[in-house]
Amino acid sequence: MIARVRAGEPEAYAELVRAHTGLALRAAAALGAGADAEDVVQQAFVKAYCALGRFKDGASFKPWLLSIVANETRNTVRTAARQRTLAGREAAFLEAEPLIPESADPAVATLETERRAALLRALETLSEEHRLVVTYRYLLDMDESETAQALGWPRGTVKSRLNRALRKMSRLLPDFQPREGGDERE
Repeated sequence: MIARVRAGEPEAYAELVRAHTGLALRAAAALGAGADAEDVVQQAFVKAYCALGRFKDGASFKPWLLSIVANETRNTVRTAARQRTLAGREAAFLEAEPLIPESADPAVATLETERRAALLRALETLSEEHRLVVTYRYLLDMDESETAQALGWPRGTVKSRLNRALRKMSRLLPDFQPREGGDERE
């Protein structure tokens, strides 16, 4: 697909944008962009397009794009005059993607909403590096390799920081068990 974009095929980049917009919005919202998530994502896609000449052939586009989204989110949050509140982050994250199907049992839906809110509150207490690794790995469903690539960290660093973050979260949320993402993709 990247080769088609580099060859000047505009529809190819439009396909990449359509395929990755939802994930990019969830990443921006989860990383603190709040109401600015759409602007962050739009700017990230523009920067990604301009930087395609530096994109490594054979690399995965998703982690590369999400690292750009993370940088744009940090820039947006840093330059904002006010700090985003946890409630604002949570609302933006919940708006980014429906979490509970309409057909769900109301009791189950309420428990899932409460569980997600407790998880987001616990995430807020973690250091930035721990919050990032948990967000990428579990909230954005990225495997270890993709997380390492997106964050620009060695895979061992991802493993150790994830382990420390999960231990901290287990102290804050004794009933917390992260979803297993299945086999690690290489």
